[in-house]
Amino acid sequence: MLKRLKQRLESILKGVEEELEEREAEELTAEIKPEKEEEDSKREKAKKEGKRIPILQIELTESLLDNVLWQIELAMLENNVAEEAASHICESVKGKLVGRVVSRRDVGKLVKDAVRKGIERLFELQEIRIEDIIEKKKKEGKPALILFFGFNGAGKTTTMAKVAYMLLKKGYSVVFAAADTFRAASIEQLEEHARNLNIKVIKHRYSSDPAAVIFDAMKYAESKNIDVVLADTAGRSHADRNLLEELKKIVRVNKPDLRILVLEAIAGNDILEQARRFEEAGVDGVILTKWDVDERGGAAISAVYVLQKPILFVGTGQSYEDLEHFNKEKLLHEIVGR
Repeated sequence: MLKRLKQRLESILKGVEEELEEREAEELTAEIKPEKEEEDSKREKAKKEGKRIPILQIELTESLLDNVLWQIELAMLENNVAEEAASHICESVKGKLVGRVVSRRDVGKLVKDAVRKGIERLFELQEIRIEDIIEKKKKEGKPALILFFGFNGAGKTTTMAKVAYMLLKKGYSVVFAAADTFRAASIEQLEEHARNLNIKVIKHRYSSDPAAVIFDAMKYAESKNIDVVLADTAGRSHADRNLLEELKKIVRVNKPDLRILVLEAIAGNDILEQARRFEEAGVDGVILTKWDVDERGGAAISAVYVLQKPILFVGTGQSYEDLEHFNKEKLLHEIVGR
């Protein structure tokens, strides 16, 4: 999980450390005069005993950092971090370190820590708890409405079922709104999840107005004192209607309490286009699917950089239980270590 980027960063920083140690050794050798045999003997003895030669100081110049950060940026790009996000992180590292005078043995650690901080800052976003949203609406005597966006194939409907399972386990009542009225068999797929979870589905016929489906689901939830409506939506446009306009209409008519964008962790750079496409309809949070098979780790960084919205959960398998709260610290540890 996320091994590739971490291994590349470790390799780059190790290379930097080795290069600086070689440079240090050359400079020390040049400084030692032949007549200082006793000093030379002490150095040789220290080497045999495993002791380090005193470390020289070095200034972290822009040119030195540019070389290191170019390699780091390339490693990020190779691991599905969007170019804009990778460049932003590297610029933040440069701004933090240029001009500092440090011991050469600390350069690798300082760069690593600065990269970690640069990534960490992207995730410093307001936390969203679905339970808090539901509880607030319950106090108002109304059901909460949660919309799920995402292109077909990202696992949107299955993810919605996983969220329903989680909420049921916490004691909340749920109803589904089958508002993807375009994709063939989308309603039947949702109904299958509903049967497994013993949840009611509010549906209309195919090609009907999805905003009306959700509106009816909210009315049903109100009449039955159901806590939350989870609404599926179309993942691609109709032949004669624009997907984005349809989603904006759903939002305008039904005023959702939470809009979740479902993205594949393995989508690569396509995740940028997907995030920007749905951003216009309004996104409050993200769920990343197929997290368990993603070895690159860049999707989380890219999505958060573009949307500036938190990742709520990650999907880690096919079962309803396979939904985990996103853990920022775990991600940082798996990418850059402690």
